[in-house]
Amino acid sequence: GRRSRRMFDLFVAEIPWTVSSKELKEYFSQFGTVQRCQLPFDKDTGFHRRYCWIKFSTQEDVQNVFQKDSHILEGAKV
Repeated sequence: GRRSRRMFDLFVAEIPWTVSSKELKEYFSQFGTVQRCQLPFDKDTGFHRRYCWIKFSTQEDVQNVFQKDSHILEGAKV
């Protein structure tokens, strides 16, 4: 059988300014395989825009994220 190339995106908002894309990827890796973390930056300020997309490889990985009631990064709920 042919393997699907589909990816499953999760939108994450209210990310603290101090959290990096590497930290986001590490955190969300506990729920499954993170293919990519897209954390857009504002060209004018140099800061990220406090939201990102996490791309997982399976729908099950995304569902695993929703099994946990809340996600706290550096003391802030995302």
